[in-house]
Amino acid sequence: MASGGHDDAQWQALGLEENDLRVYEALLGATEFGSRAALARATGLPARRVADALGHLAERGCTLPSPHGSALPRAVPPATALRNLIHRHQAQLLRRSAELEDLTGAVDRLAAGLLTATPADVRAMGIETVRGGRAIAERVAAMLASATTEVALLDRPPYASSRPDGMPAPLDVAAPVRRGARVRVVVDREGLTFAGRARGLNDLAAQGVQIRVGKDLPTKLFTVDRRVTLLPPTDAADPTASALVVGDSLLSHALVPLFDAVWEKAVPIGADSTDDAITDEDRELLTLLSSGLKDEAIARRLDVHVHTVRRRITRLMTMLNAQTRFQAGVRATLRGWLT
Repeated sequence: MASGGHDDAQWQALGLEENDLRVYEALLGATEFGSRAALARATGLPARRVADALGHLAERGCTLPSPHGSALPRAVPPATALRNLIHRHQAQLLRRSAELEDLTGAVDRLAAGLLTATPADVRAMGIETVRGGRAIAERVAAMLASATTEVALLDRPPYASSRPDGMPAPLDVAAPVRRGARVRVVVDREGLTFAGRARGLNDLAAQGVQIRVGKDLPTKLFTVDRRVTLLPPTDAADPTASALVVGDSLLSHALVPLFDAVWEKAVPIGADSTDDAITDEDRELLTLLSSGLKDEAIARRLDVHVHTVRRRITRLMTMLNAQTRFQAGVRATLRGWLT
């Protein structure tokens, strides 16, 4: 199983850590171990790490109890173990999808209730209304400046503040990273339609911002330190539009899990490459490709001929030794080109 590098990374992406793999490979070998101590000596791991790894392997369907009462389990063949892991992740994805639908419905119901609530009721719920584009922009900047541990952002068009070409106004989301905070952004696929948008996102990723691409994001959202959330207005063209700033309330408790659920389903993009052969242009192309855009749409975004796009995609697939575009995306991710 262990051809190293990408194979190990693929197993790790499915939930097996390095110690788990070392123990699993030892169990797959020809040597029969009479005890956990012997297995620990063979793997070079402390007995406690071996015990933890055996537990993880059993939980993930990679081992079965020995039928002969041995102290050690028997390893499930790699092909079967891999299917078990994939089925496990598929089940998790289905569960998170159902949770996301429930959370989206809860947010919609709570937001609808706010429309009929009196101002006093709204304030009692820890919710503040911010009116007007300038006031909203100032509040977002203040929240960003106050972040100490984490910033989370769901970003989709139409934007509350935009330049004449429709691009979102600059927001220095890398500033909290420089202060040691974690910044996570999920961008709706539709947000990549603006020229240069993908390149800008990769620039942010190079500065330490964690960025993923999702499809049909349920709302726009801006959360700081998991305690204060701003819901931007939907209609960006309305100068009287209002945003909601939510503190410690039932609505806020629904919004933070909503972001987490969207984040888990989104596709990672951007990061520093560990391979000199990958260029910024390649990174931008892979970003657009991973977002699901067709060749013609990518060509329009990059302002090149579609044949140029296809030639560059073919070159990247060759570099990645990939037979399909999906496989190319997976291998690019595992190499660190997109994560």
